[in-house]
Amino acid sequence: MPTPEPSPAPPYGLPSLVHADAPDDAPHHPSARARGTGSILIALGGNAMVGPDGSATPQAQQAAIAVAMESVACVVASGLQVVVTHGNGPQVGNLLAKNELAAHVLPPVPLDWCGAQTQGTLGFTITSALEAALRRRDCGVPVAAVVTRTLVAATDPAFGHPTKPVGRFLPRAEAEALVALGQHWEDRGAKGWRRVVPSPEPLSVLDAPAVHTLLAAGFVAVAAGGGGIPVVRTESGAVHGVEAVLDKDLTAALLATELGADVLVIATDVPYAMVDFGTEHERPIERVTPRELRAYAADGQFAGGSMGPKIEAAARFVEAGGRRAVVTSLERIADAVEGRAGTVVEV
Repeated sequence: MPTPEPSPAPPYGLPSLVHADAPDDAPHHPSARARGTGSILIALGGNAMVGPDGSATPQAQQAAIAVAMESVACVVASGLQVVVTHGNGPQVGNLLAKNELAAHVLPPVPLDWCGAQTQGTLGFTITSALEAALRRRDCGVPVAAVVTRTLVAATDPAFGHPTKPVGRFLPRAEAEALVALGQHWEDRGAKGWRRVVPSPEPLSVLDAPAVHTLLAAGFVAVAAGGGGIPVVRTESGAVHGVEAVLDKDLTAALLATELGADVLVIATDVPYAMVDFGTEHERPIERVTPRELRAYAADGQFAGGSMGPKIEAAARFVEAGGRRAVVTSLERIADAVEGRAGTVVEV
């Protein structure tokens, strides 16, 4: 299995800020901080970052985020500590398209840089929109965004078997030009060729201590956008970004566990997870244990690229000691925090 290549180093050097307590092979569920602080992690799906028609223009993104922050502000104004994570798929897709269009002029920007750039842009936009929503509620809670790194194992099997599709479809000739630059593309039939990349398992959110410090200082923290910037640790202890993407929901569950959050709310575009979806027998899952949820998953009830990761994240969080995980629509976030809406996962 090939070792993942680090992304090119920038033309300047800054010392890496490494979480000294994170071992090379961090456990699947790190020991959480003390629970019972009333902290909530809200994981916003990609639908909260784009227009209703999927448009990802700056104006559409700003409008969608403003709507999403109204729901988040209701939770913050209630007095709870809140961390917000978010998707970044359409935004990374935009950057990849620019990479492809400019490939004959400039080398492509690596995926970890795309993740960092979109974390910064979305963090800025989310912070501004949430501050405005809080002001309208006469709530002075400050908001800050953290550009966040997530540790993965250099030996993760995903690096030898890239499966996560990213970006747009291209004709064969254009795709082959990018293959020549070291990218992995696959023929997807009539739609054309599409790039596929590794999606390794997130092991530890290296900047969780910074998020914890912000919470302790009374901030709302925006962190781990897009699952975090994937990094590996070298034998010297340094960390380097790698060409991969992380599942945002799995990282959200990991960060919530590392922070000792009480509740994880995964906001998507449907009010419940469903069984027998798309059939005449479909029905919502309301209250469920992690064991029951995993039985549904083993029965093939959840699509791998959409609801599946959300279900896995919810189960992991509760199994690791979280009080409650909820999968629901963006509009029901405030009720979900109290367990009054959505698919509620509890022991």
